Amino acid sequence: MEKNFLSGTTTAIVTPFKSDLTIDYDAFKRLLDFQLKNGVKNICVCGSTGESATMTAKEKVSLIVAAVEHVGKDATIIAGTGSNDTRATIDLTILAKEAGADAALLVAPYYNKPSQEGLYQHYATIAENVDLPLIIYNVPSRAGVNISAETQIKLAKSYKNIVATKEASGDLDQISEIIKYSPSKFIVLAGDDSLAVPTILFGGKGVVSVISNYAPKIFSQMVNLALDGDYESAMNIHYDLLDLFALNFIETNPIPVKAALVLMGMIEEYYRLPLIPMRPENKKLLQKALKKHKMVK
Repeated sequence: MEKNFLSGTTTAIVTPFKSDLTIDYDAFKRLLDFQLKNGVKNICVCGSTGESATMTAKEKVSLIVAAVEHVGKDATIIAGTGSNDTRATIDLTILAKEAGADAALLVAPYYNKPSQEGLYQHYATIAENVDLPLIIYNVPSRAGVNISAETQIKLAKSYKNIVATKEASGDLDQISEIIKYSPSKFIVLAGDDSLAVPTILFGGKGVVSVISNYAPKIFSQMVNLALDGDYESAMNIHYDLLDLFALNFIETNPIPVKAALVLMGMIEEYYRLPLIPMRPENKKLLQKALKKHKMVK
């Protein structure tokens, strides 16, 4: 099957753990199969939703290899290799390429809070040292710094292997500016499920999604309808899923999405500290919503 490079729905897949907090590779493969069975062909491994912040470099490479070996012939595998250390990011991105990843997702350098010039040099240095399609990941709420539209456009124009951005700023003006002024081949992906349809309406090509972990069929249907220009049908699904969009962030991501997968019987409920299981009162709200959507009994 021909790979659908970045367009449409990309699932930022969770990392299931066993009771000893090692990676549950069997459950991980089941999640990958669930995605492909329900029409999602792009998988992001070791992203924020995958709890990458608590994984070692060795674990990340192992998980990327597992994804490539299990579904790499039928899916685009995007490896989350970004960090707040440029050199370490380059090293891990090289390893991801060697492992067979099709692209790398590079989060803005968190904690350091670099200037716009520092951000530009960070991504430029990675692009100059790794021959792999690279995706900027702008998420100010986690990184503590916004990669401005100007900086992203400059990177897109300067480096052919910087091919896309995952825009999780929540700023539709910024998203619009990037779409308008970046090269035509540069791909803008929504970084928020609730902004997928608006981003596509403005000229974006898809979304890196959380909800598609447990609702891949209906969510990817919404995205595909929007890409086909059927915005009315897409918005009908958008409004139907609005309660789940909110519940996915009632606690820190990926706590709610993993809780949903637990309620669906797909994984066991284990997190690595400092993340902890969902509060019972919030889990009841989530369970009620999942029942309403007929995702659990």
